[in-house]
Order: sequence, then C-alpha cells, then structure tokens
Amino acid sequence: MQLEIMPRKKRLPAGRAPLLLLLCQLVRALDVPLDSKLLEDLVQPPTITQQSPKDYIIDPRENIVIQCEAKGKPPPSFSWTRNGTHFDIEKDPLVTMKPGSGTLTINIMSEGKAETYEGVYQCTARNERGAAISNNIVVRPSRSPLWTKEKLEPITLRNGQSLILPCRPPLGLPPPIIFWMDNSFQRLPQSERVSQGLNGDLYFSNVLPEDTREDYICYARFNHTQTIQQKQPISVKVISAKSNRERPPTFLTPEGNASHKEELRGNVLSLECIAEGLPTPIIYWIKEDGTLPINRTFYKNFKKTLQIIQVSEADSGNYQCIAKNPLGAIYHTISVTVKAAPYWIMAPQNLVLSPGEDGRLICRANGNPKPRISWLSNGVPIEIAPDDPSRNIDGDTIIFSNVQERSSAVYQCNASNEYGYLLANAFVNVLAEPPRILTSANTLYQVITDRPALLDCAFFGSPLPTIEWFKGAKGSALREDIYVLHENGTLEIPVAQKDSTGTYTCVARNKLGMAKNEVHLEIKDATRIIKQPEYAVVQRGGTVSFECKVKHDHTLIPTITWLKDSGELPNDGRFTVDKDHLVVADVWDNDGGTYTCVANTTLDNVSASAVLSVVAPTPTPAPTYDVPNPPFDLELTDQLDKSVQLSWTPGNDNNSPITKFIIEYEDAMHEAGLWHHQTEVSGMQTTAQLKLSPYVNYSFRVMAVNSLGRSLPSEASEQYLTKAAEPDTNPTAVEGLGSEPDNLVITWKPLNGFESNGPGLQYKVSWRQKDGDDEWTSVVVANVSKYIVSGTPTFVPYLIKVQALNDVGFAPEPAVVMGHSGEDLPMVAPGNVRVNVVNSTLAEVHWDPVPLKSIRGHLQGYRIYYWKAQSSSKRNRRHLEKKILTFQGSKTHGMLPGLEPFSHYTLNVRVVNGKGEGPASPDRVFNTPEGVPSAPSSLKIVNPTLDSLTLEWDPPSRPNGILTEYTLKYQPINSTHELGPLVDLKIPANKTRWTLKNLNFSTRYKFYFYAQTAAGSGSQITEEAVTNVDEGKMAGIPPPDVGAGKAMASRQVDIATQGWFIGLMCAVALLILILLIVCFIRRNKGGKYPVKEKEDAHADPEIQPMKEDDGTFGEYRSLESDAEDHKPLKKGSRTPSDRTVKKEDSDDSLVDYGEGVNGQFNEDGSFIGQYSGKKEKEPAEGNESSEAPSPVNAMNSFV
Repeated sequence: MQLEIMPRKKRLPAGRAPLLLLLCQLVRALDVPLDSKLLEDLVQPPTITQQSPKDYIIDPRENIVIQCEAKGKPPPSFSWTRNGTHFDIEKDPLVTMKPGSGTLTINIMSEGKAETYEGVYQCTARNERGAAISNNIVVRPSRSPLWTKEKLEPITLRNGQSLILPCRPPLGLPPPIIFWMDNSFQRLPQSERVSQGLNGDLYFSNVLPEDTREDYICYARFNHTQTIQQKQPISVKVISAKSNRERPPTFLTPEGNASHKEELRGNVLSLECIAEGLPTPIIYWIKEDGTLPINRTFYKNFKKTLQIIQVSEADSGNYQCIAKNPLGAIYHTISVTVKAAPYWIMAPQNLVLSPGEDGRLICRANGNPKPRISWLSNGVPIEIAPDDPSRNIDGDTIIFSNVQERSSAVYQCNASNEYGYLLANAFVNVLAEPPRILTSANTLYQVITDRPALLDCAFFGSPLPTIEWFKGAKGSALREDIYVLHENGTLEIPVAQKDSTGTYTCVARNKLGMAKNEVHLEIKDATRIIKQPEYAVVQRGGTVSFECKVKHDHTLIPTITWLKDSGELPNDGRFTVDKDHLVVADVWDNDGGTYTCVANTTLDNVSASAVLSVVAPTPTPAPTYDVPNPPFDLELTDQLDKSVQLSWTPGNDNNSPITKFIIEYEDAMHEAGLWHHQTEVSGMQTTAQLKLSPYVNYSFRVMAVNSLGRSLPSEASEQYLTKAAEPDTNPTAVEGLGSEPDNLVITWKPLNGFESNGPGLQYKVSWRQKDGDDEWTSVVVANVSKYIVSGTPTFVPYLIKVQALNDVGFAPEPAVVMGHSGEDLPMVAPGNVRVNVVNSTLAEVHWDPVPLKSIRGHLQGYRIYYWKAQSSSKRNRRHLEKKILTFQGSKTHGMLPGLEPFSHYTLNVRVVNGKGEGPASPDRVFNTPEGVPSAPSSLKIVNPTLDSLTLEWDPPSRPNGILTEYTLKYQPINSTHELGPLVDLKIPANKTRWTLKNLNFSTRYKFYFYAQTAAGSGSQITEEAVTNVDEGKMAGIPPPDVGAGKAMASRQVDIATQGWFIGLMCAVALLILILLIVCFIRRNKGGKYPVKEKEDAHADPEIQPMKEDDGTFGEYRSLESDAEDHKPLKKGSRTPSDRTVKKEDSDDSLVDYGEGVNGQFNEDGSFIGQYSGKKEKEPAEGNESSEAPSPVNAMNSFV
C-alpha cells in the first residue's frame, strides 16, 4: 500500500453511537520523518538533500567547493565521477571529502590552478537500499579578460547627425555588465535621444553640441570576480551647423524590416528597437494578432526595450516596434519563438511499501521540443540494471506489483532535450513496520473558546496505519457535531467550546500492531475589552482620560499596553497609566492622535482605539441628549433549575438618566430568533433574578430606557438550558365531534415547545359515554392534535379529556368536556304540511316537528323546497326555478316571500342536521292569486305630425294575471316647464298601438302608461314627445331636436322672401337669446319638475303592508338561475333621473329584499315598508318638467 500525507481535509459528521473518527489516508509518497528515535532502526534508501548548481562558475582565486549532501539509513557512502569516469579522490592531495558527506573541497589557493579542475562532476550516495545520484555539475572558473589594445580616432560630426559609440567588451564568464561613464566615474546621462543598447553600444538618435567631450568610456563589470575593465576613452566633437535638416526615423538597431528572436520558457524576453532621426523618434510596441500580457510586460530604456518576464510558449508571435516623429514612421517586426528546456509535469515521488503491495513511479515532463524520458536504477541505465520481477516499465511510468524487500532501490528519471535536462531521484523502500506515533505524549494544548483547536498525531507505519480519536480517559467515543480530520493525523475542532476540554487519545493501527498517545486540551475564555476608550475632544491645557476595561480568563494574566499612533507612548510624566486608565495631563497640540489599548495574554490579544482631538479653549458646548447606548458584558450566575441571575454593564446614558432596564429572552430550542418580554427592573439595578421554565434553552438581552426612548438591544448572553420537568398545563380547545356516523373525532390545541417542559411530549386521550357506566378508555399519542375513536354508536354524548405528559411525568388532571359521536342523516320527514296563501306574493307554511331520536344529530333546522310548476294564465307547464328556504332551530312554520302572482307552486319540507337533510315530506301544491302587472316592457312614440302622435308598446313581461285594459295619461309641458291639464284614456288590453289626434303643434307632451288586472294597476312607464312645427308659419326656423327615436314630419314652404317673415324672425331671435340665458341659469341650478311632489303623493294601491315574524322568512337561496328574470330594458324608453323604469324581475323576489333592504315582515305575515320597490308615481298637475329645459322647447312654447 502506498503512503502519503495529503494536505486535503476530510469532514466527518459526529453523532453516531459510537463514533470512531477514522482517518483513511490516500497515499502517493511519504518522506520518512527524520525523528532521531525513529531513525535508529528504520532503514531508508539515500536521498540527495543538497548539491551544487548544474552550471557552477567558480572564483579562480578561492578553493573549489562542490556540494553533495544526502540522508539515509544506514548513512550513505559517497563517490564521484569526473567527465564520465571515476574520480579517485585519494590520489589527488588537493581534493578532500567532508566527513559524513559527499561535499568536495579542492584546495587551489595553496597550489594548482582552477582551470585544471574544469569538467563535469556527478556525485553518487549509496547504502544497502540503493544509490542516488546528483545532477551533472559543470564546473568552470570565471574569466574577466582585458580589452584588446586599439587606437580610437576622434569622432567629428555635424549637429543633428546620428552616432553609435561601440563598446564590444571582451567575452567573460559570466558575461559582464556594461555601463558608460566619464573620467570622473560619473554615469553619462541618457534620454530618449541618447541611450545604451542591449549589446553595450551607446546610441545617439541625433547629436547636439553639448555632446562634445573626450571621455566617453565603456566599462565592463565582472561580478563573479568583482573586477571592472574599461575601454579606451572615445573623443566626440560636434560641429554646429547653420541649418539642421530634419529627417524621418531610421533604425540603428536592429537592421532591416524584420528579425528573429528565440528565448527559453521562464526567461526574460528582451526586444530592442533604437532609431535615429530629427526630431528624436518615439518608440511604440504592439503584438500582431494579440495583446501584450498586462502583468508581465515592462518597458525599459525609454521604451526602446520591451521586456516580458516568465515568458511561455503563448508569448510566441510577431512583435512590432514603431519609430515615429513628425516627418514619418517606420516599422520593424521581430518574430519571437519560445522554446522550452524540460520542466516537470509530475516528478516521481518516493514510495514506502509493505511486502506484497503494489505501487508506481510516474515521471512526466514537457518542453519544446518534447523531452525524451529515460530511467536509471541506482544510477545505472535501467536497460542494463539488474532485473526485478516486480518491476514493469511503461514509458514514463514504472509499475510495481507484489514487491518484496529486495525491490528496494533508488530510481532516477531523466528528461532531456537540446536545451537542457531534468534529473529526479525517487526511492522505493519496502518496509514492514508497526505504527509509531511521533507526537510527544501528554502534550497540553490551550485554545481560546470559539477558535479552532488542532490536536497533532504525527505517525508512521508500513502498511499505512489507520488513525482513530477518542475523548476521555475511559475511551468514550466522540459525540460532537463536526470534526475535521487532517490526513496527517491531526484532529481539528473547528469551533472549540468549554465542553471541548478534556483528554484525547490518538490510536494508530495496522496489521503489525497498534500505538496510542494522549494529549490534553484546555479551553480558555477569550480576552475582551468590555469598556473601550472613546473619542475625546479636549481643550489645550486640559486633562483627558481613556478607559480600557478588560475581561479575561482567570487562568491567564493579561498585560495592558497603551500605544500612540501605533508607537510607544512619549516618555513624558504627563502620561500616567494605571490599571484601567490612561490619563494625559496638560494636553498639548501634538498629543492629538490615535491612542490604542492592547491587551495581551499568552494565547490571544485584543485592542481598541480612540482618537484624541486637541482644540483651542472654547465656551463649553451644550450637552447632547439621546437614548442610552446598549448595555454590554451580560453574564449569567447562580444558575439553578428554575432561576438564574443576570448581570450587565450599562452603556452611556447620553446625558439622560436611565430609568429602567427591559430584559427579553429567546428560546433557541423551540423558537429561535423570536424574543419575548421577560421582566423590567429599575434603572439603578445592574442585576436581576429571573424565573425560568423547564427545558428551555435561554438567551437573554437587555435594553436601557431613558426619557428619550429605548436603546438598541445588547448582545445576547450565553445560552442556558434548564432541566426538564413535567408539563404545567394541558391542551386547550378540546372537542369531540364525529366525522362519520360510527366514529368520534377528538381534537385539541397542542402545547407549544415552550409549554412542553421537557422532551418526549405526548398526550393521553381518554373518553367514555356520558350516559353509561363504562370505564375510561385511554390512548397515548404524540406529534398529533387529533384522535379518531371508531365503532361508536351514532350521535351519542361522550365525556372527553386530554392530558399532556413527557419523559418526566404527567400534567395535572385535565378538565372533562362533552362531545358527540358522528351524526347520520335524519330518518323521518316532517308531517302534516299545510300552506296558507297570504297574498299574491306571500305564503305561510306549517308542519309538525319530527321526533328528536329520528334526527340522529344536532338539529340545524327545517328546509323548504318550493318551485313554480305551472302558469295559471297560460296553463302550460314549464320547469322554472327551484328555491330553498332554511329555518333555523326547531321552528314549525315559516313564510315564503317573493312568490309570483297568479302562479302554481309545489313545495316539500325536510329536516336538517349536521350531516345533511332527511327525506322530503309529500309535495304540497298551492296557487297564488292575481297581482298587479309589471310595467309595459317598452313605450315609444312614432310618426309625429303637427297634431298627432302614435304610441307603440309591448305588454308587461309579467302580467301577474289577466290584463283587463291599459291606462294612458298625458299632459302638455309649456315653455316654463309647467304641466298642463291631464288627459286620462282607457285602451283595450289587446292593443299595442294607439294614435292621439288633435294635439297642439310644436308642443311637448308627457305620457304615463300602465296596465291593469283585476287586482289593480301596475307600474307605469313614462315618455315624452313633441309634435311637429307648422312650417307654414315658422319657415326658416330650425326644427327642435327631439332626440333619438323621434321622427318629425316636414313640409317645405318657401317664405324666406316674405317681409312679415323677416320681421318675425328678428323678434324670435331676440326672444330666443333671452330664453337661452334663462334656461342656462336654471339648468345649472338642477331644477326639477315641481309635479314630482304631487306624483309622490299617489301611492301604489297594490303595495300591502306586512308584519315581521322573527325567523318566519328563513334563509333564502336559489337552486337554478332564471335568465328571464334579468332581461335589460328595451331601448327607446326614457325616464327622468329620479323615476327609474321598474326592473323586469319579480316585484316580490326575496333577492330584492335580503339583507340591507328597509322592508320587514310582521308576525302576521304583512310586509313593513315598500315591498315592491319604487314605482313611477301617478301624474299630477304641476309646473315643472321632469326633463331639463332646452332652447327648442322654449321656442315651441312661445309659438
């Protein structure tokens, strides 16, 4: 099995019984811990721990030290190769190897030369478990050669020309750093015009006279040998020209329009463009088909050099530099190719296996070009290494199966391409070791409450041990909410609480044995600043005090430190520090700033700051008043079963004394988030003894009150769970009602969590028949508020009680309530049903009550079904509407209102209980007498002439009997809206059209029209019309507008040329103008016909008063909808705004006289008030029209 300690975490929920926190580690590789005791008897193959760099440049003036360090058990021995052959150290007196190490020291300071020891070195560390090898270390001495002697001619050129001063330093190892200075060793100033290239040359885009000097010197600094070489000075003389011809840019470097650059992955890519021109060109950079990486791109040398750090293959592409001045621009494209020396994707990792297990070594690398992977075993190419039957090579992976102890070895993976190589050692160590715990025994961990606690259990074993954690000396299983188990064996308690304190045992097991270790955990209270320093404004010369009150764990000793502006307090006697206060006396201006109180313990620290502002002396400002600040530092003490003492620290009263404190509580177990009033105490108190209920998880908060109001709530106190007790109360709203004829449904309002007083809340439900000698029957139920008793007799009274209980005990004896088992439908119909017709719309029904036993339930009342089955007028049967009236209680009679006159009705009666209706009584038939008819369905005036009007109408929709005749009354209306004499005319009942003759021309008439039966006159309908104007006399006068539906005869007489007509028209026009003004004023006043008062005096003879009998009319509802009862009025009928044409519904319909109607019935069945609704009153003589006046009417009256 492979072993590895991973950084990944694994969360395991607690709460299982028992819960063993089992740590199963996924493994890939494990470095054996270098514990001194462990290493005494644990074998391990060699591992290279330190070696010199691959390219090792040495200082030839010092001894050569080639490092090679390794670890292993037994300790490894070391050997070296030089240029691929064995390097015999003993034969070279200048070479020594450090004892217990492979590090070589070559003493060339006494004699010998460094060049003698140039070459490629490789170190091998070997023990009985295998051999590890180092990289190939190329040792080369550094070189700092002198410049070759050369004769430099002075350079003379004109102002504005470009110039390149070559440096061409000698080739050194490593390459030197180039810079230009003068004879005084002062760096030459550089700018966009003058700058040094990457090759060390100094470029001038254009020269100026001030560039003239004789000491342009190029220096080469060789850092490895700490030497500086200098070139011969170069002399430059710039001749001033009378005129400098400006020119566009050209590139000094690189040459041409394009170039190529190759760089290795991970290096710094440097691209350079330097241009000459006049004025000095500016350089810009872009990347074709892409953008420059924002966080890795830098510009150097006045933007002439573009650098990209950590270059990768994605940075390959074409980069373009642009040189631009006012005369033009030029472009140069640099094609960049990024190659890559090999780099690791997955380097092989050490394997620790037990005999018989499987494993694998994986070696994956990438590069450009793709590197080649080769394997070595103990430093020997694997192709020629000794064969191992447990080993199988598959490209970049070595697979091990059923390893044995002889399979232990060190494997090397080599990944190489033309740009370099990678070499990694990874051993396979086959061990059989019982578990070992490396953490010291009885380690004490101290942690602040609410912070994570990490308990270590470093371990080793092969096969990999499993880790289990236990808490307590007796090995009790952990039962917390959540633990985090790290795969290195560490147990993490994410939020440590007081109850986390204790002894924890770590147990490591594998098939070879078991090891355990105990550690101890103590949880400390957090250090808190309960009274923080507050912002202060102090006058110069005054005294200020900052308070810093600290609360801490009693086992920890805090130290209080005061800081000013994050530094120490001034060493000044004006600053005084005592236990809780910092006092600054005789305050100066520079004393202003931020003062910080820092409280430190060995486990935690807290701080609080306040700002001090120093101001000039000013008049004392008026104090500010506000509600108090919230109380703080709540603490619970004297914790008993049913009481606790709460203490707190008051907040600032903000210049208004605190009058009282309000205490609230939260039950986190049953109603989390809801706060309830607990009590109130005087503003002088800072403690309160609180009464508690059982089995409640209390939290408390306090609010302070002053004359300005209530403060914000304090922070909640710690939680306190009281002990459980038996319930104090029983469920309320206990009822017993049956849902079926053979059951009893017992319901109750359950107790809430606060009332339960303990876990395991249940209810004891008991019942027995009231009128029997049966014993109580009981059941205990939980989590319900209903219990159904089956198999009961129908509608029998029961005694019921429901008692609460919990795991502690029973509540007090509950009260007994009475209920009934389920009802069934009544068995008997009411008998001896009689009907007494009161009038044409009202009937009274009597019946005999049914026996109580036959009701089989609670008597709800009696229900009458009645329907109109036959019309007495037409004698044809048609089904209309069936209606229902319900009479509550035990009444044996009731009134049927809203009947239609002259109709044939059928009814029956049924008794009703809570289950439904019983059987119907035998049908009883009765007829209603004739009644007054409804108003004619319509009335319209057609064919008006000079002296006649024709009336057409439709008969009443509800004649309510046999029509005997129609009555037509009409009267003229003059120009002042006064009513003329009333004419009364009788018309046979079979007529629907009538023509009135010998009427006045151009006159408005009002018509009153109604039908009659033997019972009397019905509701009337009214209409108005105007006869035509005599056009022989009124030629040229526009005809009056008589409204929609008004026809007017016309004759054309050409009298417009008559003299008398012209004079008449002038007089008429003047009168019309006057009348229009008068009519407009009266219309705005909303005038009405005075005749209305006379019409209201004519009562409808058909309306009969009725008396009210409480409950006689019952509760009305309709079974069917009669569409004929809701027909709209026909178009063409016109009525005044206060004389509405009667609806075509039944005048006696109960729908019109339900709740909210003024009419009531007396005990004798008479109806109080107007039962049939408002009707158009009989016409009467009067002097006002029912319609607003119009100018046309005024003109007609005048004529």
